[in-house]
Amino acid sequence: MGPEHFGWGGWWVFPIVMPLVMVLVLIIVFYLVFGRGGPKPPWRNNSEGPSNHNKDHETAMEILKKRYAKGEIAREEFEQIKKDLES
Repeated sequence: MGPEHFGWGGWWVFPIVMPLVMVLVLIIVFYLVFGRGGPKPPWRNNSEGPSNHNKDHETAMEILKKRYAKGEIAREEFEQIKKDLES
């Protein structure tokens, strides 16, 4: 007979391992909640939000300049649209 016959069979490891697993889970939860500066979901990027929402959208003038640079519109049309946008 060996140590596996303490009356629990192979389950004698459970009371040793389970508290370690619980501590590890608690550390992970605390990091996810408090480690990023507040309770935010981990999939939410810090650059997202209402204040940075307009950074993704180009202004009409930027689009106009790109179209002119690509040769999609002529200089006269560019000047006319630019004048309309500035007024």
